[in-house]
Amino acid sequence: MHRFLVVSGFLLGVAWLVPVAGMAQDHQEKRYYDRDGRDYHTWNDHEDRAYKAYLGEQHREYVAFPKVKRSQQTEYFRWRHQHPDNTLFKVEIH
Repeated sequence: MHRFLVVSGFLLGVAWLVPVAGMAQDHQEKRYYDRDGRDYHTWNDHEDRAYKAYLGEQHREYVAFPKVKRSQQTEYFRWRHQHPDNTLFKVEIH
């Protein structure tokens, strides 16, 4: 009986940890190198929001950034350097 309780407790613990580990992998930030700008762009929720603003301005449909051609990524990086965060995102301090 004691073994059953130990094994079931272990399995229950593993069942709780698996979804947490999966969520941690989903939120990892990826970096993309901008050859023209000679810098890296860290892809996170903030950068994705800027990318969606770019697509809206260009009248393009959303395609995940890693799936677009390198030439389109280069166009975005060029645009991004001309549109810094302080012009894209208005921050209100209360």
